[in-house]
Amino acid sequence: MTVTLAEIRERTYKPRDAWWTVLLVDPLAARLVKLVAPYRRITPNVLTLVATALGLGAAACFLVQGRWWLVAGALLFHASFVVDCMDGKIARLNGTGTIFGAWFDFVFDRLRVFVCSVALFGGQYLHTGRDVFLWLLSVVIFLDLFRYLNGAQMAKVRAEMRERLDEARGPADEDDAEPATEEAATSAKRQVGAYLKNRRIRTHLFSGIEYEMTVFILAPLTGLIIPFTVGAGALLLLFEAWLVLKFFQQAQQFPARLAAVEAERARPGAKHPF
Repeated sequence: MTVTLAEIRERTYKPRDAWWTVLLVDPLAARLVKLVAPYRRITPNVLTLVATALGLGAAACFLVQGRWWLVAGALLFHASFVVDCMDGKIARLNGTGTIFGAWFDFVFDRLRVFVCSVALFGGQYLHTGRDVFLWLLSVVIFLDLFRYLNGAQMAKVRAEMRERLDEARGPADEDDAEPATEEAATSAKRQVGAYLKNRRIRTHLFSGIEYEMTVFILAPLTGLIIPFTVGAGALLLLFEAWLVLKFFQQAQQFPARLAAVEAERARPGAKHPF
């Protein structure tokens, strides 16, 4: 089976993704997917293992230390992320994705980050004797786990709230859709959002992906391990706090929204699905 790049983009690209993935990973990953897609033995799980092996190679380079070893580690880490993105594309393209594969990919992603963290910051500590690198090691591991566990839990709760609202509303009616106001359509915020959406870039501009890439690619490439790691951690906390605030507001408003929907459905003359 041969596929074109256009087919790969249409069938495997996510509607919205991290800007690092959209700009720096997808263009290369799509071309590599085109090369390996005909070979059914190259499954998503095999690609996950390849990505892990490249990540372990990056960790080995980080541990050795030395200017060019850090550069090699950064390049290997980026290569591992490219291959890691390929496994999802192959799964969507060939219909070979599984529940176990999703778990396998997540667990090995976290393993790669953990090993690279220990190698990069542990190596810096052994090389310099500075305790700050042990603190950074703890912070990087904590923030990586917090980001993904917190994101998954918020997504789960949001899905439950949407499900309860949909049940209360009943079948959707096209006539019930609220037209966008002229003010909303022309607001600067929505214009920026539309610009990013047209380019598949999500508005959450510093997520776990950008955090990992800053710590394990930009920091080793530049040799500025401490400034880049601290700056990345501050940005991640800022964006996560913003997401938590939005989630808190949605959760606070949910009971009133649900009650309003139920009251509307119970109102005499309201539309019913029967």
